[in-house]
Amino acid sequence: MRRTPAHRSRSVITSVVLGLALAGAPAVAEAAAKPDTNKAVKVGVTVQGPSGLLFKGKVKTKGHDVTTATGGTHKCDGTNGGANPSKVPTPTAALDDAAHKKGFTWDGAWYSSFEDFSVDTIKNVSGGGSAYWSISVNGTPTPVGGCQFKIKAGDEVAFTWTSF
Repeated sequence: MRRTPAHRSRSVITSVVLGLALAGAPAVAEAAAKPDTNKAVKVGVTVQGPSGLLFKGKVKTKGHDVTTATGGTHKCDGTNGGANPSKVPTPTAALDDAAHKKGFTWDGAWYSSFEDFSVDTIKNVSGGGSAYWSISVNGTPTPVGGCQFKIKAGDEVAFTWTSF
């Protein structure tokens, strides 16, 4: 069969389209293989007040919107302040889930300049002017706020009443 210019044009067009489709295939496969970074994880949560242990337990959590009486409703999913490119579980979201599931309260102001809550009161224990609630993960203080720090399954999250 003899190829005409029309056949050659169709062949070139088909080759270009096929080439473009194949070039995009790795990106599609990579996107499909990319894990959901905001899957719920099970972590330990401890709340240590000035007079002793206020809460200790395992909680399943993921980044989500958090509502406090003082601060209102805001995202607490690790994307705060550009800390992570996608939603992730966070210490403050874990505290919020523990409070809702185990029946205790917490409160905190929202600071829009940091896109984060300050944890001010847990189980009616307030830091006030002489103390604050420090946040640590696996025994190390978090270098960013509790709505910015990414936690993983098995992590130990602690909120500890700390004097100045």
